Amino acid sequence: MQKSPESFTFTVGKLDAGMAILIGERAHLIEFPSILLPPGATAGSIVSIAVNQNHAEEKRRETDFWALQDEILREFGTEKPHAPELQLRHVTQTSVTLEWPPVVLATAKLRSLDIYRNNERLAAIPSPLTNTSTKLSGLQTDEEYTFQLVLRTSAGTFPSNVIRVRTHTMQDTSGISVCFGNVQDEVLLENAKMALREMKAKWSDKIQIDTTHFICTTPAATASGAQATGSSVGAPGVEYQRALQLSIPVLYPDWIIACHTEKRMVPIGAFDLKSDRPVAARSQSLSQVNVSRSPTSPVHANRASMPPAMRVTSPSSPPPVSSTSSFVNQGTPPATRQTFEPTPEESEEPAPEPTPLSEKRKSRSGTMNKEFRFPSPVSSPVVAETPGRKSSLPVGTTSPPPVLQGGIKGDDTPASIEVPPPPPIEKERSNSTTTDDGDDDVGDTVEVDLN
Repeated sequence: MQKSPESFTFTVGKLDAGMAILIGERAHLIEFPSILLPPGATAGSIVSIAVNQNHAEEKRRETDFWALQDEILREFGTEKPHAPELQLRHVTQTSVTLEWPPVVLATAKLRSLDIYRNNERLAAIPSPLTNTSTKLSGLQTDEEYTFQLVLRTSAGTFPSNVIRVRTHTMQDTSGISVCFGNVQDEVLLENAKMALREMKAKWSDKIQIDTTHFICTTPAATASGAQATGSSVGAPGVEYQRALQLSIPVLYPDWIIACHTEKRMVPIGAFDLKSDRPVAARSQSLSQVNVSRSPTSPVHANRASMPPAMRVTSPSSPPPVSSTSSFVNQGTPPATRQTFEPTPEESEEPAPEPTPLSEKRKSRSGTMNKEFRFPSPVSSPVVAETPGRKSSLPVGTTSPPPVLQGGIKGDDTPASIEVPPPPPIEKERSNSTTTDDGDDDVGDTVEVDLN
């Protein structure tokens, strides 16, 4: 048998479970998978192996490969994400509204969509697949800014065009964009719309992203709006409630007329619908007004919601006279007390009953008045003992100050005058019901009249 030139003869050498060692004619050793050997081949068997090139299979596989490449190119290579086209929608004194078409990602995945101001990243656009506009606030008046969108995807980064914007001045009222609510005066509504046309401003019936003010005369919904939402006419309108949620100023139509008249942006404080109309300020509180009352009108002893007015010293009252008592809490004579003008509330109240001095006074033993001074020996005044008053020296004092019945005569000095000791004094017992429970018990107290 003539062997084919494409066939080679080998002798099976070592054979195991996975690989077989084939020995060639020139003692070449080849590792050959044992699973490809003919069935029944063992060590020492001679096998012939022929190797041929399959050109038809190569051509078929090459055709399949390039078809797959063309499909990948059509799916992922011909279309790519589009760079955003940034546009200016609205500009005011302190804000800019930008918009752009929906983001086109083709087959790429979105990473982020960021807004840049003056070449610095400002913030990320929320919900970039559905959101197509943004409003940037907090800008300076009459200042130039640059804005740009940057789209980042799995296919690369795609920046948008750059927009240069200058904010308006206070005299430029073309940035006003209002939403009209329920304006009951039709003439006022038409005048407001005419003023907006002359200022080149705009308005609408729905709140938009560039709405700057909500104009109405009442929060109630319009007739058409109430019919559309199924609510009553007296209930607050949907657009009014949305304006409150978006913190849009709610103003009277008079604000538009004022801006058109003064040809500048007018402060909104005096036209705010949520606050009352400005009224004259009150010159004094209710507690300081002298209200005339009839004899049958009820008298309110206390006003819990308003404190009483401060007392004013009467010009005709005598000046206060300082007490010369040596002890604190000493009662002052009624003739020298300072008088005050009563307030309207106090004028109707009955005068309190006088409290005895012994009940409202509670002094401590040995407490002296800082303004007290002993009289000099030469010019000592004549002090007469008042009947019914007790000596006010503390119990246990061995050298009380002298109490004189007359003036000093001749060469007598205070040292040569014999002063009888004070009589024993019983302990004072106070029957006052207003004594504080938290005060400590005090000792015996006595009174000395040193005037």
